[in-house]
Amino acid sequence: MPSLEERDGSTRGYGIRVAQSTKGSDSWVDDPITRHIISLCLSEDDDDDEDESNKNEKNILWPIALHTKALYSILVLPLVEPREMKDYVKLCRRSDCGPAVGEDLSLSSLLLNISSITGAFMVAHAFGDIISGDTVEPEVVVSTSPSVGGLFDSLTGSIGISSRAKPIAAPVASSSPSGAATNGATASDDPKAGSRLLDRDLLRNFIASAMPFGTPLDLSLSNISAMKANGFSSADSPMQELKQPAWKPYLYKGKQRLLFTIHETVNAAMYDRDEIPDNVSVAGQINCRAELEGLPDVSFPLAGLSTAHIEAISFHPCAQVPAHGIDKQNIVFQPPLGNFVLMRYQAGCGLGPPVKGFYQLSMVSEDEGAFLYKVHLMEGYKSPMSMEFCTITMPFPRRRIVAFDGTPSAGTVLTTEHSVEWRILGNGRSLSGKSLEATFPGTIKFSPLQRKRRVDGDDEESEGEGVENVVNVEDFLVQKMNKDLPAVELEEPFCWQAYDYAKVSFKIVGASVSRMSIDTKSVNIYPTTKSPVEFSAQVTSGDYILWNTLGKAPSAAAV
Repeated sequence: MPSLEERDGSTRGYGIRVAQSTKGSDSWVDDPITRHIISLCLSEDDDDDEDESNKNEKNILWPIALHTKALYSILVLPLVEPREMKDYVKLCRRSDCGPAVGEDLSLSSLLLNISSITGAFMVAHAFGDIISGDTVEPEVVVSTSPSVGGLFDSLTGSIGISSRAKPIAAPVASSSPSGAATNGATASDDPKAGSRLLDRDLLRNFIASAMPFGTPLDLSLSNISAMKANGFSSADSPMQELKQPAWKPYLYKGKQRLLFTIHETVNAAMYDRDEIPDNVSVAGQINCRAELEGLPDVSFPLAGLSTAHIEAISFHPCAQVPAHGIDKQNIVFQPPLGNFVLMRYQAGCGLGPPVKGFYQLSMVSEDEGAFLYKVHLMEGYKSPMSMEFCTITMPFPRRRIVAFDGTPSAGTVLTTEHSVEWRILGNGRSLSGKSLEATFPGTIKFSPLQRKRRVDGDDEESEGEGVENVVNVEDFLVQKMNKDLPAVELEEPFCWQAYDYAKVSFKIVGASVSRMSIDTKSVNIYPTTKSPVEFSAQVTSGDYILWNTLGKAPSAAAV
């Protein structure tokens, strides 16, 4: 009876080659993507005498898309060509630490040429959302309005899908993130009730309907649920000259409107050093909800692509984007039902970083440090942009805080055992049309480290040598402290080794920071209909890091 063995890529090796990695394993490829694209080995008891290289090539299952969600690990095995399998086996036996940049035989170039990899990840993510009960749709912030009613309401009401906008404060089950604007509402089509784990029957029915015979057709739980509950009505079919797309199984009936929301996430690494440049990037998406009757075409010019410094862009399958130049593209799409992501993009931060400044932490002794913040909020940002809240957190996952002293020039401070949180903006106060400069000096004291006992006085000898060799007392303290710090899992990417940092969290509404926007007056609907067009924008922080200016900080090498 064969058994499955993991080839130390996704858990033990984290995809990176370490001392424990064995030749031929996933981690031997030395690429972090092997945490998500893994292989399994089928081991047979009677194959012990077989040549190891032939055995590995015959009994490997690869590629397997691994997606972890809640308490579950979802594995999807896509179909690949034999030559692609042989290329991967070659990579697993290279003696060097990964291929050179631009080389033909590399894991990234190999995976990019396999289209089934993308499909496998889409299936894995759809399954993960269903079994965890986390079927959240893209957020579309709209004005509060009464029910649209109509046929779609009656179709979706029986299965728990809402086709109308609900205020945030309404006591109903909603998939909307709590960060939506309080003066608006979030339109959502969410087939789950609450956040409980869904049963096996729902997943089984979804698999049978969404991917019959193993081929994914429609991975939308909303569409699948509606079709299974209601089927198709002959009265709901479009005119003969119009072809109904697969992503719109039902036609909408009711009050018409068109909603757009730009949602951007800002990631930043701020060093405050001459030798390391700061890095700020924006990941954005245009969310849409089209409550339009029939099968209309919607079009609008997407201007400002050059000023937004777009680095990458992708569109929903319903969109057609003819090439009209880098600064102006006319997007034409036939929208599906419910909320969907019309476009995703990577861009630069055209208005500059929303939070500038530095963070410094100096250890004056092994258990005591002095820190200083100096930040500038919304510098160069003008109305209608408004920062609703801003918080800076200074975490210490390996040390316990026993004493803290410090008073900021603005905001309040909250401390826990392992962190100090500076709430600069919050509690109903927002920042609009002006900037804010704030400072925060203070001291912090930790509980003493629990030192490990060493044999034959090794500790005293090494400590004495350190005092003689290290000229800078602060460097000596840091070395001595790090020697006794417990290890941190690689799942804590910003807490590895001796890195000190502060993480910034904020939310901005009113406009995008990449300068991407939609002119509602230039949106056209064909056939022409009197439908109001609404637009909103919000910006939130992602991994927005202020690295300790006086400490160690990781940075990407310049190409």
